[in-house]
Amino acid sequence: MSTPLFDKNLPIAIGADHAGFEYKEAIKKVLLDAGWKVEDKGTYSTDSTDYPDYAHPVATMVEEGKAAAGVLVCGSGEGVCMTANKHQGIRAGLCWNEEVASLTRQHNNANIICMGSRFVSLELAEKMVNIFLNTAFEGGRHERRVEKMSC
Repeated sequence: MSTPLFDKNLPIAIGADHAGFEYKEAIKKVLLDAGWKVEDKGTYSTDSTDYPDYAHPVATMVEEGKAAAGVLVCGSGEGVCMTANKHQGIRAGLCWNEEVASLTRQHNNANIICMGSRFVSLELAEKMVNIFLNTAFEGGRHERRVEKMSC
């Protein structure tokens, strides 16, 4: 049995470094147009900055239940993903195509989607966020695997 989708009463936390700024802004608009509340944790320009400064606040909001899910973007997606996954309550998935965006929810119950602006088109990034937010965790055999993730 699958679990419910993300709670629309909570915002989506979103963050990016300078390399992901333009994607963050576009994805934020798509989320708002879809009826989501959005909590933008920065950055607010293309000036060079450090991705952990934005990944940690997004992960903290999700971990504390103050955001339904998170969206993180940097140049490769790797830095924000590694940073977010330092938080115990986070399962951040690096996504690069639609199938991975779906599977990271279905099989891993991911609560943050991470993407690399230098490796996926904006159109694909927007599609992946939509898929991620509208795909339920399958549970079942995947539940015990997810339960084994935390240290």
